[in-house]
Amino acid sequence: MTDAALPASQAAQPKPEVDWGKLFLGFGAMVIGQFMAILDIQIVAASLPQIQAGVGASTDQISWIQTAYLIPEVVMIPLSGYLSRLWGTQRLYLASCTGFIVMSVLTGLSSSIDMMILTRALQGFIGGAMIPTVFAVAFTAFPPERRITASVIMGLIVTLAPTVGPTLGGHLTEALSWRWLFFINVPTGLIVLFGVARWGDFDKGDPSLAKGFDWFGLAVMAVFLMSMQYVLEEGAKDDWFDDTAILWLTVTAVIGGALFIWRQLTYKNPIVELRAFTNRNFTVGVLMTAVSGASLFGGTFLLPQFLGRVRHYSASEVGTTMIISGLSMFLTGPIAGRLVRKTDPRLPMCLGFILAGWGMYMAHGVTKDWGFWEFAGVQACRGVGVMIAMIATQQVTMSTLPPHMVKNASGLVNLARNTGGAVGLALLATSISQQTALYYDDMTSKVTQGGPTANMMAGLTERMMQLGVADPAGAARKAIGGMIEQQATVMAFGDSFTLLAIGCFLAAVVSLLASPAKGAPPPPSDAH
Repeated sequence: MTDAALPASQAAQPKPEVDWGKLFLGFGAMVIGQFMAILDIQIVAASLPQIQAGVGASTDQISWIQTAYLIPEVVMIPLSGYLSRLWGTQRLYLASCTGFIVMSVLTGLSSSIDMMILTRALQGFIGGAMIPTVFAVAFTAFPPERRITASVIMGLIVTLAPTVGPTLGGHLTEALSWRWLFFINVPTGLIVLFGVARWGDFDKGDPSLAKGFDWFGLAVMAVFLMSMQYVLEEGAKDDWFDDTAILWLTVTAVIGGALFIWRQLTYKNPIVELRAFTNRNFTVGVLMTAVSGASLFGGTFLLPQFLGRVRHYSASEVGTTMIISGLSMFLTGPIAGRLVRKTDPRLPMCLGFILAGWGMYMAHGVTKDWGFWEFAGVQACRGVGVMIAMIATQQVTMSTLPPHMVKNASGLVNLARNTGGAVGLALLATSISQQTALYYDDMTSKVTQGGPTANMMAGLTERMMQLGVADPAGAARKAIGGMIEQQATVMAFGDSFTLLAIGCFLAAVVSLLASPAKGAPPPPSDAH
């Protein structure tokens, strides 16, 4: 056989048989770890008052229990692609899961807010690698015709984890204590470690990548991403650029981002391969992933906020109301997978965003009396839409990339979803705050100008006098003020639901810009 004939004969050889048992057990263990890492972002949401009392934190400090987890995590997510190529997926995942378990125990044992913030930051940073590595395995270890099945599984994890997190956390805290929000990761993590160690050997690392590691690129990436995440997380509550720290961190993020992009495009061994953005489907897919992240996290943020602030629901009542969203996503997953497999993925992606947008728009006329049944249709429509859009987006994003780009690209996709969610939450929190103040000022000005509200004030004052209240006019003003504030808050939430709907409708239009792609594409030929 000649040297020239060798490549052709090798190409003609049948592909090695896939060991489906090993693949599903290893991938399944990694998926459980991914669920655990995403769940930990939101699991503390319903139990912050109990944690605050347990570690003696102030109201300002307690929000850092979530923020401290998210800020370092955004650095590890894109870095994980490089580390996976350097060490191999299995070694990186095992190191990440082990560190996550250790930090979970230390967080649960925390006796002060300072210790908890430190351990949560390390938990988020180390555990961040468990999220994108699963995504990469789905598009490298599975044959093309089975990748949509893997996408459905990942879609369920990504959507269900933040949805059930507050509910699970609230019940764990009530049944045991807030410390079990973190201790629960130990038995689950040990199962994950065993499964990945036993069946998760999907590839080998390339130690030569350690030569010429880009420490400067890592530094500017950390500065850029951590500054940006802090601004997005804390900006709304600190009045954005009215706060000096937010202003300077925004400047730092812009400069750091520019340096990071320049470095990754010019350095011989970049940490993050930005050239994936030359692929049009990947670029459109990343943008759509950011929008689906905003829709996922935004909807999960708005509804509990409304139920808590307006209806004064407990954590368990909020969880019961939110269950419709989780159920609709879970039931839609297999249907969405089949739809994406049988059609051009752009069509279900567009349909998904339209459904998600319509679900959000259904709540634009929300009133103070809305509860479980009124929100059921909103959640079902949004849940179905988000699941379809997310699975189709994953397929469009990754289907035309050559295999050697997949590991780095998976980090960028997950970073886009987290960043999109953070941007969405920042915009929604600002919208609620500003619109509430605007509506409140408008309604209180009408009270002083006479009209129905002024007549109500007079009648209420007279009623207070009949009841023998010491300051009937003051009591009437307080009661009217409370009603006005509640109504202003409800109207502001209606505007926020509409804002989220508009974003989804725009995404539906943009999603059609992707190149035509079938649900199960052939392997790329340039897999060098």
